[in-house]
Amino acid sequence: MPAGDAEDQDRTKGEDRRGPGSCFHFRQVMQPWRLALYPYSISTEFHPSCHWSNDCREASMAAVLYDKEGPIVTITLNRPEALNRIDSEIFTGLSRAMEDFRDDPEAIVGIVTAAGDAFSDGAHHQKLLIPWRDGSFEPPPSITRGLNIWKPLIAAVNGPARGGGVEIALACDIRILSERATLQLPEVGRGLIPGWGGTQRLPRMVSSAKAAEMIFMGVPISADEAYRLGLVNKVVPPDLLLPTAKEWGLKICEKGPLAVRRAKEAMIRGREMSLEEGLRLELAFFEEVLRSEDYREGLQALAEQRKPKYKGR
Repeated sequence: MPAGDAEDQDRTKGEDRRGPGSCFHFRQVMQPWRLALYPYSISTEFHPSCHWSNDCREASMAAVLYDKEGPIVTITLNRPEALNRIDSEIFTGLSRAMEDFRDDPEAIVGIVTAAGDAFSDGAHHQKLLIPWRDGSFEPPPSITRGLNIWKPLIAAVNGPARGGGVEIALACDIRILSERATLQLPEVGRGLIPGWGGTQRLPRMVSSAKAAEMIFMGVPISADEAYRLGLVNKVVPPDLLLPTAKEWGLKICEKGPLAVRRAKEAMIRGREMSLEEGLRLELAFFEEVLRSEDYREGLQALAEQRKPKYKGR
């Protein structure tokens, strides 16, 4: 979760030095109709004493870019001059972008990437973690914790990822790395622990011994080592990163979207269940899609030897 500290500040001298996003106040709102899949929704309020609320909103949007191309949405961390260090604006913008992706019925696959040479240098101490500690910033739900998205997410890691940057990638379903990418969890070296899922997701993806090495020692691993560990799906040259991610996304879009969503939900929710409970969940989803329009369309397309035209229902 944490980012660089005082020793790293010289790398970001040109970044915006405004206050730590203190004009944002979030409260989690329980909406019964969403409880089954999405236990929290986000309600954004602006502090009445803040004189630059509109600037905050625009900055949050500029910090995270949202681009929709057909059924594929690309979400880009957009602070390359600061190595995409996660401040309150990036955190807030990423949460909003993910909610937009989740709620768009035409969006099927999401890609998370970053502008510049780094994926993310992790969380910003002064502009995120200290305000979080002091209570002046309450983080909204995110894909790392609190925001369930059953649509597929692909992390296209363009360069070094540290702390929270790694944890964002771990929260995605598929990870494609540039050859120049590295992964590092340096939190314990700053007196913290990974706080956005690193201690929970990483040991579920690699051996407990390797997870302990990465977390306790904070040593970066290369893209090739991450691939050997089975932590990432593919390593590609930098210029092929986004094309490859979009190619994979389009292949997923050819499948039944309802089936893909239910398969993802079954896999993720099943991790917390016994085998027997997981099999019951799988059966419930299987019988749901067995009765779906998409399954009927899949059979019809097979009989007519054409590509299916799925509707996600």
